[in-house]
Amino acid sequence: MVAARSALHEGARPTGVFTRAEIHGDTVLDCDVAIVGSGAGGATMAAELAEAGFDVVVLEEGSYYQTRDFTADSSAMVRQLYREGGATMALGNPPIMFQEGRAVGGSTVINGGMSWRTPASILDGWRTRDGLDISPAQMEPYFERVERRIHVAPMDESAIGIDNQLLKKGADAKGWKIVGNLRNQVHCAGSNRCAFGCPTGAKQSALVSYIPRALHFGARVYADVAVDRITRHGKRATGVMGHVRRADGSRGFHVAVRSKLVVAACGAIHTPALLARSGIRSRSGELGGNLSLHPNVKVVAIFDERLPPSILAMSFPHRGKKLGELMQHYDRMVLAGLLCEDTTTGRVRTINGRPQAFYQLSPRDAANMLRGLSLLSELLFAAGARRILLPFHHAPELQTPDDARRLLDHPVKPSQWEVVTVHMMGTAKMGGDRAASVTDDTGFVHDVDRLLVADASLFPTPVRVNPMETIMALSTRAAGRVIENRRRYLT
Repeated sequence: MVAARSALHEGARPTGVFTRAEIHGDTVLDCDVAIVGSGAGGATMAAELAEAGFDVVVLEEGSYYQTRDFTADSSAMVRQLYREGGATMALGNPPIMFQEGRAVGGSTVINGGMSWRTPASILDGWRTRDGLDISPAQMEPYFERVERRIHVAPMDESAIGIDNQLLKKGADAKGWKIVGNLRNQVHCAGSNRCAFGCPTGAKQSALVSYIPRALHFGARVYADVAVDRITRHGKRATGVMGHVRRADGSRGFHVAVRSKLVVAACGAIHTPALLARSGIRSRSGELGGNLSLHPNVKVVAIFDERLPPSILAMSFPHRGKKLGELMQHYDRMVLAGLLCEDTTTGRVRTINGRPQAFYQLSPRDAANMLRGLSLLSELLFAAGARRILLPFHHAPELQTPDDARRLLDHPVKPSQWEVVTVHMMGTAKMGGDRAASVTDDTGFVHDVDRLLVADASLFPTPVRVNPMETIMALSTRAAGRVIENRRRYLT
């Protein structure tokens, strides 16, 4: 019998990156800033502060991978790069599946690289409704700095796949306006592997942009270390306590970090859980609340022409023989989706130290998504689709544009929907009023000294676009304020 081989190619790591292999016993580290999480918020914060001379330690629960470790073995990549293999969900009717990255670089390693500034209307609402000292003009330099760092640019024409060309064909036929995609990429080869780790390094995830910059300026990154709690002396955060996460998921050696500033950048699901495990409460009652998700639904259109194959079987409600018959057409399918700027919120509760999201799709948002599906299906028929499969259990296929228009004639029960998301936001929201928010307009936790949040949990509302650039810009802004007040945080 031949032993299964890991998809990870062991090799020399950059100076400053440590993994479970280098931690041989209980460990105590000292630094100026301890950052929990290495994704869009944590990596950005690490690079900005390290460049300014702060001694930074980044703790990441996931493992460290290099570009050469990202292989064509999709199932292995999902197991290695996604938390719980991508099988986490917000409980409700319907349950909503969500995916988080768990690796150095966080979810930026597995996202599509879409890089959009926060819409001005969203920022204006945060200022007028939520009392934040923030505006599009104030954010402009931070967006510009982020876009330079991660090389935000329109997609290279040669890298635009046939599936997107078909979407454009349908939109042109319908006379709809098209907005070109902006992505953090340098000479994308169009390998269509964004969700499984970019195999060429073209996608400028935090792994290949901010993390190397942080390391260059002396930051230390400890992979395979899960943080259990934030330590405090009175109201002052003094560091974190965690443990090595062994390859089998079990607990290894203890790791303690003593620091002058703590940054929680674990994402909107795990940051509220970390704060709750640490005994931190919010007088607003909003810690873990205000969860928005950008609910996402998709259709699968079957065309006459052959197309590059995609990961599709997991996208169907079909099972058994029906699924087998359907997959005979896998090389003629286009997977297309839409997301909804949700008008309701859910909550992350911490149960036995672990976060569990709860979210109920609102009738208003369901109706909005149904309208979106009808329009998307019309577009796909205009592009030449022959059949369209819907994200509803037991739903008939669409055969004509009239079928697509008739989608709106009958409501769909919540239990029939198949909804997913990758945009979790809002569970430690910023605000000017301590009685209605968890953090101030920089991200510092109310009533706790030297504890800063730097991830999508800060958002008072959903941001309507992919959240990565908003997270990076807010983290850059917060780092600037720490740097301006360095004497306070270095004593």
